[in-house]
Amino acid sequence: KASLAAVSTLQRLEPQLFHPNENVPLFITLQQDERGQDGDVRDVIFIRKQNEWEIGVSVKHNHTAVKHSRLSKDIDFGEKWLGFPCSQTYFQEITPLFEELRLLKADGILWSNVEAKSERYYLPLLNAFRNELMRLYEEHGEEVPKRMLSYLIGNKDFYKVIAKENERMTHVQAFSMYGTLNRPSGTTQPIIRLPNVRFPNTFYSVALKPNSDNTLLVVMNDGWQLSLRIHNASSRVEPSLKFDVTLVGQPAFYSHYETWN
Repeated sequence: KASLAAVSTLQRLEPQLFHPNENVPLFITLQQDERGQDGDVRDVIFIRKQNEWEIGVSVKHNHTAVKHSRLSKDIDFGEKWLGFPCSQTYFQEITPLFEELRLLKADGILWSNVEAKSERYYLPLLNAFRNELMRLYEEHGEEVPKRMLSYLIGNKDFYKVIAKENERMTHVQAFSMYGTLNRPSGTTQPIIRLPNVRFPNTFYSVALKPNSDNTLLVVMNDGWQLSLRIHNASSRVEPSLKFDVTLVGQPAFYSHYETWN
């Protein structure tokens, strides 16, 4: 029922799904998980090769997280996320933290037995990350917010489909930043028109969330706001930590709830 509700919504947005205009056949392919690491977050892709049309869908179940990205002493988040390498100062700050974690892992320590983990690891790492992000912003300007969103949200337009079982509804969101969605099929126009959405080009604030010791809030222009929560992804200590990234503020995206019978 969740998938039928999604198809019903997409039918009103994408006429080429059901009105091929001689662009046949319709190819449906599943995306490899590895592509998500490259910034393409789509799970299912619909393709009509004759007119180079395609749309992608990211399928979620009861959650709205954007992307999970790791930090470690060997990961250059500047290069990976933005295409701009981090400084040696950043690596000099974070390497001792991850070396400590490596030694704790060797001893088989559980995170539940680590005292003051926020003060010892989370906060110093968040401060180093923030300082480096702002350095890159000062050096490279408006490309940094844009590329950060492109990496974390996706480097292709897509529809996010979230099945909400308790509410018996499907939530469909359109992430249309590159202008590839909502195209007509010949003379058949979409029933619903998507708003144009722009990438941000300015950081208003990158700061610790109030009353939090593990989360950064990144506030940008045009209504964009990200929450980056650092956490351990395993019960055992590992020499890396993970960001749980959530989009907590956004421009006027198309958003629709389709109920189930």
